[in-house]
Amino acid sequence: MVSLVQQFVASTLLPVSVEEAFAYHERPGALMRLVPPWQSVEIERSDGSLRVGSQVVLRTKIAGVPVRWIAVHSEYDPPHLFADTQLKGPFAVWNHRHEFAPEGNESRLTDRIEYQLPMGPLGELFGSHQARSTISSMFAYRHRVTRDDLQLHADHPQAPMQVAISGSTGLVGSQFAALMTLLGHRVRPLVRSMSDDDQAIAAWQDASEAEKLGEVDAVVHLAGKSIAEGRWNDRVKAEIRDSRVILTRQLCESLARLSKRPAVLVCASATGIYGDRGNEVLDERSAPGSGFLADVGRQWEEACRPAIDAGIRVVHARLGVVLSPRGGALQKMLMPAKFCGGALGNGNQWWSWIGIDDVLGAIYHCIANPSISGPVNFVSPQPLTNRVFARTLGAVLRRPALFPAPAIALRKAMGEMADSLLLASTRVMPNRLIDSGYRFRFTDLDVLLRYSLGRVWSDKV
Repeated sequence: MVSLVQQFVASTLLPVSVEEAFAYHERPGALMRLVPPWQSVEIERSDGSLRVGSQVVLRTKIAGVPVRWIAVHSEYDPPHLFADTQLKGPFAVWNHRHEFAPEGNESRLTDRIEYQLPMGPLGELFGSHQARSTISSMFAYRHRVTRDDLQLHADHPQAPMQVAISGSTGLVGSQFAALMTLLGHRVRPLVRSMSDDDQAIAAWQDASEAEKLGEVDAVVHLAGKSIAEGRWNDRVKAEIRDSRVILTRQLCESLARLSKRPAVLVCASATGIYGDRGNEVLDERSAPGSGFLADVGRQWEEACRPAIDAGIRVVHARLGVVLSPRGGALQKMLMPAKFCGGALGNGNQWWSWIGIDDVLGAIYHCIANPSISGPVNFVSPQPLTNRVFARTLGAVLRRPALFPAPAIALRKAMGEMADSLLLASTRVMPNRLIDSGYRFRFTDLDVLLRYSLGRVWSDKV
C-alpha cells in the first residue's frame, strides 16, 4: 500500500547563535508572533512551554468551518531541537520537528514536517496541492519574521529591559509586546484602571500606581481612540483629541514627578500632523499643516512637554498608513480589492505607508539609539499615490483595480473623515530613520503585501 504521509522541509539561516535562536522560540509570545497574519487563528490555551507533554490549543477555520487544533510537545533537546505532534485537528497526521544547528557565528533553523490529509486518497486527490501551498506560505512567513526579528536583535544588542506599553492589546501594541518578550525583555502593560495582571501599571489610576513607572527603562505610549471607527461629529472628534492629548499629558506629568525616570518615552503621533500637502515632499523638518488631524497632532506632541522638561528623551513616532491584514487600512481594503475596487477619488493623493513589522522595528531602534529624539517619521522610503497602491494590491490579489470610489461618494458616506483619511495627500520621507541607520524590512509595497497575505512560498530543502 502506498503511504499517504507527505514530507515538507524548509530551512533558513539566522544571524544569531543556536542558543539565541532557540531562546527566541521558547519565550512567551513566540506563538503569537509566528502565526501568519492572514490566518484566522486564536490561541485558546498554552502553558508557554516547549517541554515534553506541554500542550497548545488553537482555534482556526478551514473553508469557513471552525476547527480546534490540539498539539502536544513530544521532543525537547535545547538548544538543538523541539517537536510537536497533533492530537486533534485538521490533519490525519502532523509531526513537526524544529531543528537548530550552528553555522559559524550564525545558526540554521530547519523545519521538518510529516503530514497526512484526512479522508485518505480522496483527501489527497482534492486537497494535496492546497495543503502544500498553505504550509509553504506559512513557513515562508515564519522564517522571514524570525530572521528579521533576530537581525534587529543583532543590530541592537541590548541588556534586558523593562518596557511599559500602553495600548498593548491593540494592533501595534500586541505585536510589539510579543517582539519585546521574544528579544528577552520584560513587558509591563500600561492600563487605565486596576488589572488582575500583576505586571500591569494603572498609570492613570492613582499616584502609587504611577510610581511603578520608576521601575521601567522605557515607555511606549500607543493608546488612543481609533480615528477610523464611525462617522466624525463634535463628540467623536473630542474623544479622538482627548484620548491622545489629555491622557498623554497626564502620563508625562506622572513621569516628570518620578525620582527615577525612564530613559526614553516613544509616544505615537501621526503623519496627519502635516495636513493635506499635495505633491510636496515632507520630512521631520517640515512645518505642521492645517485641519483637524494636524491640530490634534500638534497638541498630542506638545502634551509630552512635561517629560521633555524633566530630562526624559522623547520620540514622537509619526505613524503613516500602517499595513497589516489583522487590522487598520489594509484589512478594510481587502474586500473591495477582491471585487476589483480601484483608486479612492482621483487616486493622485500620496499615501505614506509602512508595514507593521517596520513600525515595531523602528520603535525598538528609537529606544536603542540615545541620539534619537523629537519627531521621527514612521513611513517607508517609497510613498506611493493611491492609484498605484490600489493597482499593486489588486495585482497581489490577482484582481484588476477597475472600479474607483468617487470622492463625492466617499464624502457622502464618511463626511469630513473621507477628506482627512482617504483623500488627503501626504508625501512623507523617513529621513531620521534613514540617517540613524535603521534597516527597513520592507521598502517595496508589492513585496510587503505578498509577505503579509501569504503570496510567498518557502525555499524547500
